[in-house]
Amino acid sequence: MTRESMDYDVVIVGGGPSGLAAAIRLKQLASAAGREVSVCVLEKGSEIGAHILSGAVIDPRALSELVPDWQKQGAPLDTPVTEDRFLVLTTDRAWRIPNWALPRLMDNHGNFVASLGNLCRWLGTQAETLGVEIYPGFAAAEVLFDEHGAVAGVATGDMGIAKDGTHKPDYQQGMELRAKYTLFAEGCRGSLSQELMKRFALRDGVDPQKYGIGLKELWQVDASKHRKGLVVHSQGWPLDSRTGGGSFLYHFGDGLVSVGFVVHLNYENPHLSPFDEFQRFKTHPAIRDTFAGGKRLAYGARAISEGGLQSVPKLAFPGGALVGDAAGFLNVPRIKGSHNAMKSGMLAAEAAFAALGESRAHDELAAYDAGWRTSWIHDDLWKVRNVKPGLRWGMWLGSLHGGFHMWMNDLGLGKLLPWTLRHGKPDCESLRPAAQMPRIEYPKPDGTLTFDKLSSVFLSNTNHEEDQPSHLRLRDASIPVSVNLALYDGPEQRYCPAGVYEFVNDAPPATDPEATMVRGRMRLQINAQNCVHCKTCDIKDPRQNIHWVVPEGGGGPNYPGM
Repeated sequence: MTRESMDYDVVIVGGGPSGLAAAIRLKQLASAAGREVSVCVLEKGSEIGAHILSGAVIDPRALSELVPDWQKQGAPLDTPVTEDRFLVLTTDRAWRIPNWALPRLMDNHGNFVASLGNLCRWLGTQAETLGVEIYPGFAAAEVLFDEHGAVAGVATGDMGIAKDGTHKPDYQQGMELRAKYTLFAEGCRGSLSQELMKRFALRDGVDPQKYGIGLKELWQVDASKHRKGLVVHSQGWPLDSRTGGGSFLYHFGDGLVSVGFVVHLNYENPHLSPFDEFQRFKTHPAIRDTFAGGKRLAYGARAISEGGLQSVPKLAFPGGALVGDAAGFLNVPRIKGSHNAMKSGMLAAEAAFAALGESRAHDELAAYDAGWRTSWIHDDLWKVRNVKPGLRWGMWLGSLHGGFHMWMNDLGLGKLLPWTLRHGKPDCESLRPAAQMPRIEYPKPDGTLTFDKLSSVFLSNTNHEEDQPSHLRLRDASIPVSVNLALYDGPEQRYCPAGVYEFVNDAPPATDPEATMVRGRMRLQINAQNCVHCKTCDIKDPRQNIHWVVPEGGGGPNYPGM
């Protein structure tokens, strides 16, 4: 069957900060020049902001460039940071690092505590006012190429396909959205972005991307516990000194607190569960009192790109470009990337607009690839480029090393440290055999401060049409049992923050209740309907056997104010 198609000057895949900033900038340039430029944004979530998850303390630098009067326009940034605290946690103590000892770039004054999802909703309204066409609930599932091999647009996935591959009564064929230039703003580990990196060898000569998993809850706390504008970060417990990560605690709005935990995905112990480490963190004596008498409102999880400058691939290719976290612009020690993501979208839009003005199409936006390297994005990442790879020496030595590098750059002495440390192997290769690593016993959730995965997924409002092909695909169905379970004790059942993966025993019930399960009858069960689209499985699986692709459009989480 021939698919229906629509033609645009620019198609943008993803309605996050970078994609919306690109769309707005294109329309701004077209208006200033008195030209017509057609722009379409595809968003796989049910609405703009549905899949957006971030801390978030937002640096407004890019927003101020994009919409200088954003405060007058009603952007939802109304909680300026009033106080910064940085803690180092041990089992039962919290040591505060004096603010004067922290590098200046770690200072959050001038930034805003907010919901990045709500900011994206506001940006979506701004884009539509300018004439951008936004289509939420439509997942870009396929890259289209022209006869010369250049990207020519994308196609949305078919809707109404049953698990067995047959067409249900409500079947709808996907649509082609063809464009002169296509910008991929899929966020971290986007499936089409990964395909494009391989096809055009965009990662040649750069380090492997490094990742973390960020888990977050939104709480309504007792008024007596709320300190509007307070920002707290921590390192240390419950993670050991060999495992990178840390926490955030942000007070904002009317009695709201965002609490989250990040675990770097190069951890070694397959018994580690990032979700349970997060729950355990909240029980620390210095943390738990914040939530006394409070109520948990929402939960979510998301992988984040942590490789920084060394891991940014080539961004432009014939017919399109990568923008935002699809490229990997997170500043790891600041835990901030939305400002860089938005700026990258703006730079890509400017390059595409100039190309359209020269009647070009489907060629390489070389000006964008060169332009971000002379922008403040590059400066932002250059100053912290050695922080993440230095953590290979452990939390204490790695943090001292990173702090020294940041201080040298703050003092204008960065040129005395011209080297760049390399990342080495990808995160999927870091696990050690389960027999060589200590088991971790996690306490049972109490249902008041700590919770289980399934009740948490319920708060993420995650929903998928159950009768559809799984979007979590195994390249080899034997590997989960023969390799992952046998060698690593099935780490997917722990690194997934949503209870998607579980090993079940298909052997007949044993008459002896003490009998152990027969490993040969074990299989991996995939509960794809629970998936919150964090992509951790696609990243951390030791044999890269799990392939995450987009489900039907509109599926996944629906984060409220995250």
